[in-house]
Amino acid sequence: MGGWWQEITELVLPADCAGCGEPRTALCGRCRAALSGRAAGPVRPDPVPDGLPPVRAAAPYADEVRAVLLAHKERGALGLSRPLGAALAGAARVAAPGDGPLLLVPVPSARRSVAARGHDPTRRIARSAAAELRRAGRPARLCAALRQRRPVADQSGLSARRRLGNLMGALEAPAPAARWLREAPVLLVDDLMTTGASLAESARSVRAVGGQVTGAAVVAAPPTAFRGRRGRERPQPERFGDERRSR
Repeated sequence: MGGWWQEITELVLPADCAGCGEPRTALCGRCRAALSGRAAGPVRPDPVPDGLPPVRAAAPYADEVRAVLLAHKERGALGLSRPLGAALAGAARVAAPGDGPLLLVPVPSARRSVAARGHDPTRRIARSAAAELRRAGRPARLCAALRQRRPVADQSGLSARRRLGNLMGALEAPAPAARWLREAPVLLVDDLMTTGASLAESARSVRAVGGQVTGAAVVAAPPTAFRGRRGRERPQPERFGDERRSR
């Protein structure tokens, strides 16, 4: 009920752009273009965790994109799930080309994080992305099949190696979710890739029950993770401590 009321309120009351602060618009055209105005590109963390599938990201995690993701995740600007879902759908089309059935499997969030925020941001964006893909003619559906099998420490402040150790063996696909994961190619989705540890552990969990991971798609990744020209255009400091917590 709270999430529904918040979304209606965002539509009725004037708001400033979540990305740049432009008045009386929830998301201005410039910030919308920053999210999904360019073709999604391949991203690769350094070091690359074992088992990480190919990842495509819609935009570099910097400036307006960073502000929009944080507004949705941490400040509950739920109306932003639609443009963020559109950006994720664009990355999904590149990560899993074709027109066959596709399962979007979100990286699971910790229950305590969902309770503290009052919503599951990754699942909400993934649901919007699946709807966007279906509108474009791609048979896609959300399959929230993964869960945390044990508590994990707060990821913020951990090195890449410690994040991997923190998440190793932490996820599972319980029955009957395991059966669903074998019905169609799986595309792992998340709002943000930093070290790739969450995506690598999610891929391991899907493969462990016989699922086929075709790749991964995210809304954003560090500018330094983009291969080629785009990652070198605007180097930005990598600031992750305020958005990742324990998922």
